[in-house]
Amino acid sequence: MQLTLLKAKIHRVTVTQAEQHYEGSVAIDGRLLDIAGIREYEQVHVWNVDNGERFVTYAIRAEEGSGTISVNGAAALRVQPGHLLIIAAWAQVDAAAAHEFQPTLVYVDAHNRMTHSNRSIPKQAA
Repeated sequence: MQLTLLKAKIHRVTVTQAEQHYEGSVAIDGRLLDIAGIREYEQVHVWNVDNGERFVTYAIRAEEGSGTISVNGAAALRVQPGHLLIIAAWAQVDAAAAHEFQPTLVYVDAHNRMTHSNRSIPKQAA
């Protein structure tokens, strides 16, 4: 059996631009893509923290170190510059190996520069 597990997450990036008439996708600072292990053209799920919108698209590489998070195409109507997003990628993992699998979690500051990374999400307190 295969399980779909969180492969990588870039947590609370800030939208720098929304380009409705650009060919669809989300452009992500190449450094963040590399750190998270997300490949260009890989499917990503995007969740808008500010308005609850969710959509699926694919990642494209923006200039390394630019801090760019540009939501493009029709999805640009679901965000505004300054909105906070969570960008996630998934992996198919054999159930037998799932207990060893750990995602890559990338956290950023207000300028989309990595502050730290982790391999697990802290337990939620009651």
